[in-house]
Amino acid sequence: MDIKKIKIESIEGVNIICGYSHFIKSAEDLYEALVNAHSSIKFGIAFCEASQECLVRYEGNDDELIALAKDYAYKIGAGHFFIIFMKNAFPINVLDRIKACPEVVRILCATANPVEILLIEDEQGKGVIGIIDGFASKGIEDESTRKKRYEFLRKIGYKL
Repeated sequence: MDIKKIKIESIEGVNIICGYSHFIKSAEDLYEALVNAHSSIKFGIAFCEASQECLVRYEGNDDELIALAKDYAYKIGAGHFFIIFMKNAFPINVLDRIKACPEVVRILCATANPVEILLIEDEQGKGVIGIIDGFASKGIEDESTRKKRYEFLRKIGYKL
């Protein structure tokens, strides 16, 4: 058994969502979830089929993001894994729709940070055993940084 790491560098203005789903129609259903969640979203989706032809299935409305999704999904290659690259929206805008897809089993991460996908591989195939999302904590916020957080959330319209 081998443990591998696939690094996904952050791209300015692009968020990624990774997870597990369980059926070949996942790519199309995730497409519908995203376009119905946010009108100006641009994205690419790729889903690793885990039986039959075992192909990377893909959808999207942005060629660059589709290419990224296909490339990373193929490198990762874990059965039933999906990855979404998106811009013009944030995960908070779409996660409820994604979670509502009947095929979606689990969301592993939703971030704009650099991500490392930890894989285990054996004779049968590959599986994601973990995600490293961003960086380790450097401390605990004080009153000043807490105030900045409150102000930021109100500035961008997520709090009153």
